[in-house]
Amino acid sequence: MLPDANEFLRTLKRAALDAVEASKPVQICYGKVTAPAPLSILVDQKLSLGAAQLLLTRCAVAERPLQAGDSVLLLREQGGQRYIVLDRLGA
Repeated sequence: MLPDANEFLRTLKRAALDAVEASKPVQICYGKVTAPAPLSILVDQKLSLGAAQLLLTRCAVAERPLQAGDSVLLLREQGGQRYIVLDRLGA
């Protein structure tokens, strides 16, 4: 017996959401520099990113090099393998 139309739609929506999450589309996130050299940034208090996973924009380093304790705005690339450091936050 086939499920009713509402159950089918719920299943279809769930599958679509799961597919989007699995592809890890571009996402903005925040991080804190834990070490300047080699550069290390902690994201969401659980994910530590090293220099190989980070791309810096000119805005992120224009005034001065990133220092431990700096808060940064990051853009996670699709797939979640690399992060672009867009800018330093705050003063």
